[in-house]
Amino acid sequence: MSDLFASAGPGSAPHSGGGAEPSSEPSGPRPLADRLRPETLDEVVGQEHLTGEGGALTRLLRGRSLGSLVFWGPPGTGKTTVARLLAAGTDLHFEQISAIFSGVAELRKVFEAARRRRATGQGTLLFVDEIHRFNRAQLDAFLPVMEDGTVTLVGATTENPSFELNAALLSRARVLLFRALDPGAIGRLLARAEAKTGQVLPLTEEARAVLVRMADGDGRASLTLAEEVWRSAAPGETLDAEKLQEIVQRRAPVYDKAEEGHYNLISALHKTVRGSDPDAALYYLCRMLDAGEDRLFIARRLVRMAVEDIGLADPQALAVANAAKDAFDFLGSPEGELALAQAAIYLACAPKSNAVYTAYKAATRLAKEAGSLPPPRTILNAPTKLMKRIGYGQGYRYDHDEPDAFSGQDYWPEALGRQQLYAPTERGYETRLAERLDRWETLRRARREEG
Repeated sequence: MSDLFASAGPGSAPHSGGGAEPSSEPSGPRPLADRLRPETLDEVVGQEHLTGEGGALTRLLRGRSLGSLVFWGPPGTGKTTVARLLAAGTDLHFEQISAIFSGVAELRKVFEAARRRRATGQGTLLFVDEIHRFNRAQLDAFLPVMEDGTVTLVGATTENPSFELNAALLSRARVLLFRALDPGAIGRLLARAEAKTGQVLPLTEEARAVLVRMADGDGRASLTLAEEVWRSAAPGETLDAEKLQEIVQRRAPVYDKAEEGHYNLISALHKTVRGSDPDAALYYLCRMLDAGEDRLFIARRLVRMAVEDIGLADPQALAVANAAKDAFDFLGSPEGELALAQAAIYLACAPKSNAVYTAYKAATRLAKEAGSLPPPRTILNAPTKLMKRIGYGQGYRYDHDEPDAFSGQDYWPEALGRQQLYAPTERGYETRLAERLDRWETLRRARREEG
């Protein structure tokens, strides 16, 4: 394993782009992820939509002219590496700062250095990691130096730029999406690490697959885990999946309950329930539970799914979702989580209908448009003699006294006329409701003809 932790030799530091000053830092052990940093665009794995033939990054390098960019994607997907490669490929000085550690004072120094560099004919690619950490005023500071060409800004963010960056900056930069690495890309990284070190990972086939899953789409994490395996395995030992997890532990899921991951997973859970896939619904539910999501938030969303996507196709769905919420509230974690799982599976397996949801939206819209149209006086109570004299309640027919307990009266404002808002589907219990409504409509026409 001597090669794995060998000191970096002269000239082995990542290329900094044209005009970059050589590093004065002493050489020493470098993490495997740093030693395997790609030196050309085609060595970047998992971003073929950007780096392949015809990809946006390939075209930019081919034209040797960059505009400002925002790289949006999960950690460990190559954002920093690609920024370095763009600087090198366009002869720009590469300057890197982090929004976590930088303020306005440091930005001024960086901009002034870029201006001096520009005066000598050297451009600057300014890479800002975690750019979403800057506040609005700090982001505004970039606008003039972007506009006059002092810097070519490349910002990296793990958060949705639409929400985290201001519109003025986004209007001056192109957003490129970096994707989480799929298992194939992680596998290629591990194979490259094995070739670099001259050693095969001492893992069974199952354990290797587990390591890939542990990386959670993060290339840097996969190489860090590989290093840990090499450090921990005894000579001649091959680790199975259980031993692997015992040695490296499990990497925490990449999920921020306050940020986009929170909304992505609840959206996935909702859509798998709507799509009648109980297995996928259970998977996303368990991912949220595993990440520490608020259980009552999940319970509330299950109740919402019951009324939005199932409705009267299975009226029991709302009762099941509410019961799951109460059961969790009574039992707590972890026992009560099984009730949430039961509800998610029930909802996914239930017949689906958004007829109530659609009718509610249509009724809301109609109520706003119709304004204050009065109901027919026929169906209004008349608690005073005056109200009786002017027609309140006159002609009202008590449905329980009518044949089939149905009078067929018109309950709509006269100026609006009768409307149909609820259209039941032919799924689940709504088939019976549809039959009932059809019968009532037939009786309604008959009552009108009789009248």
